[in-house]
Amino acid sequence: MPDFSAQNPTASPALVSDFTAAVHAAGSLALDAFGKPLRTWFKGQSSPVSEADIAVDELLRKKLSALAPDAGWLSEETEDAPGRLAALRVFIVDPIDGTRAFLAGRADWAVSAALVEAGRPVLGALYAPVTDEFFLAVSGGGASRNGVPLRASSGDAIAGARIAGPKGVIERLATLAPAFEILPRIHSLALRLARVADGTLDIAIAGRNAADWDLAAADLLVHEAGGVLTTVGGAQPVYNRAIPVHGVLVAAGRARHHALAVLLRGQEAKLA
Repeated sequence: MPDFSAQNPTASPALVSDFTAAVHAAGSLALDAFGKPLRTWFKGQSSPVSEADIAVDELLRKKLSALAPDAGWLSEETEDAPGRLAALRVFIVDPIDGTRAFLAGRADWAVSAALVEAGRPVLGALYAPVTDEFFLAVSGGGASRNGVPLRASSGDAIAGARIAGPKGVIERLATLAPAFEILPRIHSLALRLARVADGTLDIAIAGRNAADWDLAAADLLVHEAGGVLTTVGGAQPVYNRAIPVHGVLVAAGRARHHALAVLLRGQEAKLA
């Protein structure tokens, strides 16, 4: 494993190794439950939760909190922890990102975990157990999938670019941009963004109201693979705020993201 300590003292080799092991273990636990009858219910009106989500959340909290007892905690499946806003660093996790896909027997779900400092991720991992893809990113240390370095696609062309995201946003974008190639929507938002990091997608869109736990780990993957993830207006996401949700976000390789930013300037309202 590379010596990340020189680039990022927070992410020591020991921490990276233990963090990786924790996310692997969480993915294995989720995979054990995949395809089996599970108790399920809904949060709010339409967001599904299963007993597997809760079990994975509990495992991650136990293992990650042991690595950094001073860190705060923010998870989709945990009641908001008092004091997380005052914590110098915080773990942000989604035990199963893409629960609908998980319950439907699809492969496009993942375990997502990140360590955030001062509003930005410094360590992130994404594990898609069905396809056995483990994505890892360390601030200043690059991004990889199963140990192989990643690079976002190069070039600045919008025409013909491979794009995935919410249907409504893609349709509105199509009125502004040259013809692009629309690929099937990836149900895990974190995994969709990771497909920009690994070059499978040229552009990925996150719809309005994506939460920190959907984004933080994938954000670092995109960044460390030479890409950019921002709002339509070009602002970089800030994590661990009082309300951890975001507007429409766009991810792409650096040159293509710049071309998109020029194209979409002043169009925030149209894409919201």
